[in-house]
Amino acid sequence: MIGRVAILGAFLATLAGPALATREYILPTRFDVVDVAADDVLNVRARPDARAEIIGTLAPDEENVEVVAHDASGRWGLVNVGERSGWVAMRYLDYRVDVWEPGALPDGLQCLGTEPFWSMRPEADRLVLATPETEETGTIIAILDTGIFRDPRRVVLAEGEDWRLTASLTAARCSDGMSDRAYGLEAMLVREDEAGASLLAGCCTIGR
Repeated sequence: MIGRVAILGAFLATLAGPALATREYILPTRFDVVDVAADDVLNVRARPDARAEIIGTLAPDEENVEVVAHDASGRWGLVNVGERSGWVAMRYLDYRVDVWEPGALPDGLQCLGTEPFWSMRPEADRLVLATPETEETGTIIAILDTGIFRDPRRVVLAEGEDWRLTASLTAARCSDGMSDRAYGLEAMLVREDEAGASLLAGCCTIGR
C-alpha cells in the first residue's frame, strides 16, 4: 500500500503547473453571499448578463454556495438552483478559505454516475459506495492532493473487506446526463475485487 500511495503522490505532483500555484482560489469551491441588503436577494440568471431571465435567487445571508465555473469575463459564476444551473454576479460572493484543506475532502462531497447508477460519499474516515442494489462501506486509506494551494484535485484510496477503490477527482465541467445541473468535478473510480477491476465515471458536487 505504501508503494501505491507513493506512486500516486508522485503522479499528482507532476500535475502542478505554475499558473495554478498563483491563483487565489480554484473552482469548484464555496462562497458566501455578501453586500446584499437584508431585505433583498441575489438573482440567479439564465445567462451571465444583468438583463437575462431570473431563474432563481440566493438569500442575502446564504453561505456555502458552490460555484463550479466562471464566464469568460470572470465576473459571473455558475451555480446550481434546484435542478438547473444559472449565473450570479461574483462581486456579491466572497470565497471561503476552509473548503479544500490539504489531505482532506470537503464536508458534503458527493459523487454520482449513471450507466450504471452509482454514488459515493465520505463519512469521516469511511467511504460509502452505493448502487441501486448494494451499498458497501470501506475505510479511507489515503487522500492525496497535488500540494497546490486550494487545488481541488484529489485521489482517494479506500479498502473494504474484499475490495479496494481508487477514486480520482479532477476539476472539470461535468454533466450527470439527466438534469440541467452543472458540476465542477469529474470523477473516475477504479474498483478492484477478486472478479477483476471495473471503471466508474461520473461527477461530484460540494454543494450543501
